[in-house]
Amino acid sequence: MATARPLVGVYTDNKTQTGTVTLPGVFTAPIRSDIVQDVHSRMSKNKRQPYAVSKYAGHQTSAESWGTGRAVARIPRVSGGGTHRAGQGAFGNQCRKGRMFAPTKIWRRWHRKINVNEKRYAMVSSLAATAVPALVMARGHRVDNVPEVPLVVDNKAIDNIDKASKAVALLKALSAFEDVEKSKDSKTVRAGKGKARNRRYVSRRGPLVIYNQENSPLLKAFRNLPGVELCNVSRLNVLQLAPGGHLGRFVIWTKDAFEKLDSIYGTYTKLSQTKKDYRLPRPIMANSDLTRIINSEEIQAAIRDPKSQTHEGRKKNLLNNRKNRIAVNPAYASHVRREVLAQEQRAKKKAETVEQKRKGTVQKDPKAAAAKKTQQKRLRKQARQFRTFVSK
Repeated sequence: MATARPLVGVYTDNKTQTGTVTLPGVFTAPIRSDIVQDVHSRMSKNKRQPYAVSKYAGHQTSAESWGTGRAVARIPRVSGGGTHRAGQGAFGNQCRKGRMFAPTKIWRRWHRKINVNEKRYAMVSSLAATAVPALVMARGHRVDNVPEVPLVVDNKAIDNIDKASKAVALLKALSAFEDVEKSKDSKTVRAGKGKARNRRYVSRRGPLVIYNQENSPLLKAFRNLPGVELCNVSRLNVLQLAPGGHLGRFVIWTKDAFEKLDSIYGTYTKLSQTKKDYRLPRPIMANSDLTRIINSEEIQAAIRDPKSQTHEGRKKNLLNNRKNRIAVNPAYASHVRREVLAQEQRAKKKAETVEQKRKGTVQKDPKAAAAKKTQQKRLRKQARQFRTFVSK
């Protein structure tokens, strides 16, 4: 929130500055895109027209089930004969020309409640975003040659405009007609079924002209320009200030409408005159440059020194980790050495045996041969005993 409120220039139809006005306090309100998107989504649902299918759809035929015993499903079937329709299934949502499943009803919950304070928060955020050139350009508006954002026009230059040709001349003088041409060139045929529902064409939004005088002649002058919309400063809404829930609408203000904003929304020092006990929302942070705040000398002098972190490491399984197991049980080291020596001896003996087989000089072990011979005798004896038992 700015401590000093800057001045905004007031321009005439020849792009010359005739004076200045103080920036209303609403333009210093916090910009909350999340609140704007949520409020816009709910507000756009409140202008829908209820629809439903006819309650007679799918049931405008005489049909009865044939029952069981005829090897057909028990779905109701059209009576009569002589046509393809006779005997066909009816009524069910799985049938041709049947009703839909769960037919839509007009008592569906179409509208959404919006808290008054939440709607006002979205409004002031949308207004504040219109004064940020970066957001206006990011939204796609052509404001490269506009003298200033927000753009305020003197009442003498705009209130008496009663023809579209004069409105075009004013916009060209303010270098704002480029945004109107952008809207005109963007007109295309809508994709989808909306072409057949009285919304055949779509185009981008152009400037929004906000005025204060009721029944002003400029209403008829600007209303036929492509993309241009008009709104009274007492009847602002989020749907126009943030179309699609996107902040940064290009707004052209009349001087008296611009000056009236303080009385409508108030400032940070006085309440609104039209909204009872309403005060502008204060930002959560007065200075959003958090890095600069943390690194400032005042903050750094007050904070504690950083703690030295000691990493203890992960706990290891003693059954899998040999080093830690030896630290717990020193006798395990000798066991490991014996195992290693035994493994080396087995590998050496196996290599010698393979080499002897390759050369054909394998020497049989007498003890192993005797043990094998004894085992063969035992097996033959068991076989004789089994044959004797079977023959009896």
